[in-house]
Amino acid sequence: MRNISNKVRNIKVSSATVKIYHGYGHANNLIVYGHVLAGKPVGISRYSDKTVYNIIHIVKLFFIKPLPNVKVSMQWGNQHYYSTTEADGFFKFEWQSTTSVSPGWHPIEVHLLKQGNIAITGKGKIYVPQSTQYGFISDIDDTVLVSHSATTGKRLEVMFTKNPRSRKTFADVVKYYRLLALAHTEPLLLNPFFYVSSSEWNLYDDLNEFFKHNGLPKGVFLLNKIKRWYQLFKTGKTKHQGKLMRIIRVLEAFPKQQFVLLGDNSQSDPEIYVSIANKYPDKIIAVYIRNILGKKENSTKKILASIQNKNIPTCLFKHTDEAILHSKLIGLIE
Repeated sequence: MRNISNKVRNIKVSSATVKIYHGYGHANNLIVYGHVLAGKPVGISRYSDKTVYNIIHIVKLFFIKPLPNVKVSMQWGNQHYYSTTEADGFFKFEWQSTTSVSPGWHPIEVHLLKQGNIAITGKGKIYVPQSTQYGFISDIDDTVLVSHSATTGKRLEVMFTKNPRSRKTFADVVKYYRLLALAHTEPLLLNPFFYVSSSEWNLYDDLNEFFKHNGLPKGVFLLNKIKRWYQLFKTGKTKHQGKLMRIIRVLEAFPKQQFVLLGDNSQSDPEIYVSIANKYPDKIIAVYIRNILGKKENSTKKILASIQNKNIPTCLFKHTDEAILHSKLIGLIE
């Protein structure tokens, strides 16, 4: 274990938070992420239309203090694992289960240790999907959630003035995603969803509430590195290589499933998805891109046309009903 600074060694762990994000996998490949942060969890006390409440809430999400180089532990059945947080308080556990794991959501606990003893416990869940034919990997901002990512001023205005329940989905996107969840399966065996975004882990709880409030399929969120208060105005504006690697990790975790990729052309989704389709031509069965920026329509078409496996259908759409129709035409949904 690395040396722990006196500052970290003397933290009041009674006021620390072990934050766990939804993990995923199967018996031979389970993974869970989280952060250890100083202070109590930042919740939302009320969902208000008043801008001042929403501004205060968003600012609080970025006024966090990660705790680096602290030891955390996790138990899975009779298996025990230990890890140390990174510079930004991030931790990861990845392991194989020695026992079979049934499909569904499984509770998990991660402990912050001090002098070898449990000081704080965080609770989370791991998602083990059913063995369905398809899985879905979707971007969030400007694919599901109206975010205006291409316009900094508008993007920040929406983020600061709206709460998770007042943010808007695109028309018919909830209907579409529910249809995809049932594609070639049964109501008790829903297809898994993985929401991979350039948004930061700071926004995890808000995104969870947004998806729950709007009735979107429950899934696993894979977000970007946590940001501090002085990086607040750069939220969502980070390099996208990490997004590519997170998607690849999902594909490799589920070698028996094929995936549909859903995104938009406000940032780098077309390039990322084409790169993935060319690298894993047998794993990707369709690519959907929401045409957010009309000025990028022609270039997006050229990018999608560069998919080497011409048997992978692509759809560049402006309205969700176009994507629904396309999915029906290729037999993805009924």
